[in-house]
Amino acid sequence: MNGILNINKPKGLTSFAVVSFIRRLLSIKKVGHSGTLDPSASGVLIICLGQATKIVEYLLEDDKEYLAEITLGISTNTYDAEGEVIKREEVKGKTQEDVETVLKRFLGEIEQVPPMVSALHFQGKRLYKLARQGKEVKRPPRKVKIYSLKLIDFKASKFPKFTLKVTCSRGTYIRALATDIGKALSLPAHLSNLKRVRCGPFHLKSALTLEKLEDIKSNNQLKETILPLDVALKHLPEIKVSNQGARKILQGGNPRDKEMVKVSPQLKKGDKARVYNEEGNLLAIGGFYPNLVKPLKVFTNT
Repeated sequence: MNGILNINKPKGLTSFAVVSFIRRLLSIKKVGHSGTLDPSASGVLIICLGQATKIVEYLLEDDKEYLAEITLGISTNTYDAEGEVIKREEVKGKTQEDVETVLKRFLGEIEQVPPMVSALHFQGKRLYKLARQGKEVKRPPRKVKIYSLKLIDFKASKFPKFTLKVTCSRGTYIRALATDIGKALSLPAHLSNLKRVRCGPFHLKSALTLEKLEDIKSNNQLKETILPLDVALKHLPEIKVSNQGARKILQGGNPRDKEMVKVSPQLKKGDKARVYNEEGNLLAIGGFYPNLVKPLKVFTNT
């Protein structure tokens, strides 16, 4: 069983719990995911089955899109609604226009300091484990890219809430973005709700709930539901090799230029590409060089 599932992760489950559920449901050992969602978040979680676990690193590079609800006037130690409130301040005089003005500062490449409650490592230990021990360590800022920020709504109150549609690069902490926007408004703030609506080419509108996946399994419709690996790799150019070239790849060799039947014209030396056999089956992700293809990830039975 090889391929990809676009899952709508519910609130309250860890990403690992979703992987474990699918592993048991489908009776398959090799299951992974690309791009962790916090337990309090919901939305698109890409699940890789079998041979598809080999492409997780490529899926992690995809840009993401979120609907993020931010509450002003309250900050927490985890930057989200799950944490302990550390500051509460009634908000007076802040308007939708004030929010829209500061959002412009966060477009493009920005620096973020990751939250202590995160899965990043510090001296071999996860930051969240240190946070549980009451420890705080200095975290170096990381550069991320915010491609777009759109204010969807603004609800005025003592503790105003507003929703943003955020398109961003990998590694972006929306919790950190929420608190930084609050600081720009001179207010405490936290992320009060988060939904991932897109991960690369995968959209929430086509994501499966876990209950729907159970129904699909019961009705023997998995074959029609599991997406092929190359759906997630369409951003890579294409190379097609001859049958002889295909045999070389499967035997650990490098097809030469004479065994390349088709090469996307935009390919440059060192670029990664999807490599297919003459029948159109995905064989590998390969590095392109003018006189050969160097397989980086080889797939069987895809």
